Amino acid sequence: MKIEHVAIWVKDLEAMKHFYETYFNGSASAKYHNKDKAFESYFLTFDGTTRLEIMRQSGVDQPDSKKRTGWAHIAISLGSQEQVNQMTDTLKKTGFHLVNGPRVTGDGYYESVIEDPEGNYLELTV
Repeated sequence: MKIEHVAIWVKDLEAMKHFYETYFNGSASAKYHNKDKAFESYFLTFDGTTRLEIMRQSGVDQPDSKKRTGWAHIAISLGSQEQVNQMTDTLKKTGFHLVNGPRVTGDGYYESVIEDPEGNYLELTV
């Protein structure tokens, strides 16, 4: 068994597509648009197999509370501590909010956590 993809609701579909293409080398599919449901989406593929679906639909526009149960973050493996440090620095300099790190967590992960353009947590790890 494998997870085929994960999906996230977004407000600005094009800005989120640009973010994942620019900083994480995502490759976007053609935009899917269902006019009857006012729904649009892209599938972004990373390293040939991992996929993230970004979706927008009329009426889905309220952010989740940070103090809730459910998905907490998406973790992106960058391959080394140096790459975590470099990506963290790049995103900070570009104006993205650093939540914490880079650091070694209590369970031994080397990570930093940043917010994407819409405030979703991305864990950058080895």
